[in-house]
Amino acid sequence: MMRLDRPIGTLLLLWPTLWALWLAGDGHPDGQLVLVFMLGVFLMRSAGCVINDYADRNIDGFVERTRSRPLAAGEVRPIEALLLFAFLSFVSFLLVLMTNQLTVELACVAVALAALYPFMKRYTYWPQVFLGAAFGWAIPMAFAAQTGHVPAASWLLFLANICWVVVYDTMYAMVDRDDDLKIGVKSTAVLFGALDRHMIGLFQLFFVLLMAAVGVSFSAGLFFYAALLLAALLSLYHQSLIFGRERDHCFKAFLHNNYLGAVIFGGIVIDHMHPFFLQG
Repeated sequence: MMRLDRPIGTLLLLWPTLWALWLAGDGHPDGQLVLVFMLGVFLMRSAGCVINDYADRNIDGFVERTRSRPLAAGEVRPIEALLLFAFLSFVSFLLVLMTNQLTVELACVAVALAALYPFMKRYTYWPQVFLGAAFGWAIPMAFAAQTGHVPAASWLLFLANICWVVVYDTMYAMVDRDDDLKIGVKSTAVLFGALDRHMIGLFQLFFVLLMAAVGVSFSAGLFFYAALLLAALLSLYHQSLIFGRERDHCFKAFLHNNYLGAVIFGGIVIDHMHPFFLQG
């Protein structure tokens, strides 16, 4: 249930967390905080997978991709899933106690978002926005832990991450769209319908524009914008993958967003390191 064999979710959650830590730390984040947040990302992503399977335990059996999951297959009892979620959340909270009071307060919101998101697909066609908020809440937490406050510019990064999550999770939802339509599960892929590629492109544009605004807010240099340009080109490649709406290609586009996150992180790191290279 923790998806230890599928690290893509952990990576997609990790990249914006690292973006925030490096920006908050002006390229030199506290090493202990980096370790705490990396462990926290792993634990909370695992907890999110567990509570998601609990929420979907009665519908996963009707979806081709998820019918073999432990809860859907009857290999694990619902109470066991809830106990595992509670344990993972508790350990994550112990990690947060190593930071400051503001970060601890924000962590309570993070747990609530993680628990709430899996149920949103029953009530709204925009569960991807809730996932973006859950995945992106590590951003204000990172700034709070590193600097003791949450600057206004950090919310630009938070909004950019929501747009990015809508992009890649809509690609992911396109894989299950036929099954979701049959069982009444809501998603942006279902909502967008034939306009799916166009709407994904719009959110890709929003993401790039918001990240450019982040760059301006944090006085980013050439390497950041070069990485953002490469990310935009990767987005065009993802558009080519989903053009035919084939399941395998949509899933490949989803997975490939990992490289986009890594490219932007590399740009942020190098952008803060290059003055040292020039001095050398």
